[in-house]
Amino acid sequence: MDVLTNADRAEVLVQALPYIRRYTGKIVVVKYGGNAMVSESLKNQVMEDIVLLHLIGVKAVLVHGGGPEISEMMGKMGKKPEFVDGLRITDKETVDIVQMVLAGKINKTLVNLLEKKGGSAVGLSGMDGRLIEAKVKDERLGYVGEVTKINPRPIIDLLDNGYIPVISTIGCDRDGNAYNINGDTAAAHIAGALNAERLIMMTDIAGILRDKDDPGTLIPEITVSEADKLKQEGIISGGMIPKVDCCITALNAGVKNVVIMDGRVPHSVLMELLTNEGAGTWIRGEQK
Repeated sequence: MDVLTNADRAEVLVQALPYIRRYTGKIVVVKYGGNAMVSESLKNQVMEDIVLLHLIGVKAVLVHGGGPEISEMMGKMGKKPEFVDGLRITDKETVDIVQMVLAGKINKTLVNLLEKKGGSAVGLSGMDGRLIEAKVKDERLGYVGEVTKINPRPIIDLLDNGYIPVISTIGCDRDGNAYNINGDTAAAHIAGALNAERLIMMTDIAGILRDKDDPGTLIPEITVSEADKLKQEGIISGGMIPKVDCCITALNAGVKNVVIMDGRVPHSVLMELLTNEGAGTWIRGEQK
């Protein structure tokens, strides 16, 4: 096994310097999910990446879901998960489970892990400070929400005071009803409201592939119009369509850069931000 010398380590830091300069003081939103959330090893590495960014002055915001854990808890409580077009049917009892799992167990576990790694983190749900305002997305789905407004003040206050905000994607309406919000959708709207420098969407594949069965066909960079063309050609299909649509929503809302990134790669967040290698597909607006 190759061992880095002290000179090698110093060179790595020097090579990262232009990227550190670019992102220091800027807001980076990370949508955390998929295998990186299930694997304990990857979970630790993602939290280390977030803390390192925090310590070099990047204003990191972590947005998380937790679909598998919600389904597991539903099973323990005798409820069978049901889905329509990939969205969980969420009755009143289920939305209570969603709150318990997302805003409780998962959120506080991530906050604790970030603190153990040396960061300063505070957990929020989208209901805190009416951060995520929502309405019924589809009557068939029950308490599944469509984002109507993001109130970024609670996030900005935490960032300005040196904390890493950790946000669970639960929204509410003005009557106080809670809604289950798709994590990618929430992250896109939050990044837009924060005018983030970059939104990183973690997923379980290498990025957008020309051949879905061949990771070697990764498309490293596309524009919004190219994304539309790839959808028409069937190259962007299935579950990748709503993820790409969320990326375009973020760009249209003012996010500078968006990347769909392979969350299965160790330290992929650092690779994406602090090296010239990257770790997925960069989606950008049209060149002026």
